[in-house]
Amino acid sequence: MKRPVARAIGGTGGRVAEARTPRAFEPSAARDVPRTIEPIVDTDTELAPVAPPKSAGWLARIAWTTGGILISLALGLAAERLIRDLFSTSEWLGWVGLAILALFVLALAALLTREALALLRLRTLDRLRRRAAEVLLSDKRAAGKAVLAELNEIYHARADLARARENLDLNARDIFDGSEIVRLCERTLMAPLDARAKVLTAASARRVALVTTVSPRALIDIAFVIYESVRLGRDIARLYGARPGLFGTWRLLGAILAHLAVTGGLVLTDGVVEQLVGQGLAAKLSARLGEGIVNGLMTVRVGIAAMRVVRPLPFETQRQPMVKDFMSELATVASAEKSRG
Repeated sequence: MKRPVARAIGGTGGRVAEARTPRAFEPSAARDVPRTIEPIVDTDTELAPVAPPKSAGWLARIAWTTGGILISLALGLAAERLIRDLFSTSEWLGWVGLAILALFVLALAALLTREALALLRLRTLDRLRRRAAEVLLSDKRAAGKAVLAELNEIYHARADLARARENLDLNARDIFDGSEIVRLCERTLMAPLDARAKVLTAASARRVALVTTVSPRALIDIAFVIYESVRLGRDIARLYGARPGLFGTWRLLGAILAHLAVTGGLVLTDGVVEQLVGQGLAAKLSARLGEGIVNGLMTVRVGIAAMRVVRPLPFETQRQPMVKDFMSELATVASAEKSRG
């Protein structure tokens, strides 16, 4: 039996090529290679993470606090002067005015308490979303159980989620990973709420598109778009468990506007409109119908921003809604207006 012999297969003449001598290089030509290489994906501004809106600085807080104190002092002095004048006119009239003032103060205290609770609920949802995102990274079972307990506390009075909460509690007993508990909460509780939020957004966008198409004045369009956007934001907030009052609505609108500013504005071109309503129909659209479609898509963006702001869990297992998901709804509006015309 012959012994195996190694032979070179490269080079010419059967001889092994000589090793290349090392070459010097300039230090300026060196490049720093990253330790981790991120995959190239098709990014979308809709899916970009949005940081929560920054709170007001200490100067703004001092200004609002001192202004509120001054206004309260002025109102208190005016009420005291009014009650004194009523007593000087007639004693019974003064007592009536004092009773009315007491009822007003009680009602005002109740309203302020409700507004404070509404702001607290919005902050609770925002804090819960951040905690759930941390659990998805840390995978701690105790933290996942805490998120589940807080969700049950938020939705304990919701009859429409009673069956979902029962199934969630039953299935969460056998899960030992905190991240899986959060994902189960999203699939069980958030999925039906997301579907209803999409229905609310689509209905609001259709109303805005129709009103913009048929309204005779641009001022009516602007007023209705603002009204519908505020109502849509409040409806979605109530759907996910928040109860925004007056100040809560202002804070919610500020968060929605901050989200829209981060993700970028909606840019529509003729190609997008053609894709929405058809190649042949796009050339026959009236200017009013085109404005209605644009306003409808802007309303869709407001609804999506409201979902991302008030949703108590981050999007992990469920697909995040995008503007293109609602184009079919606005296409029906365009087709209906085309048939009427």
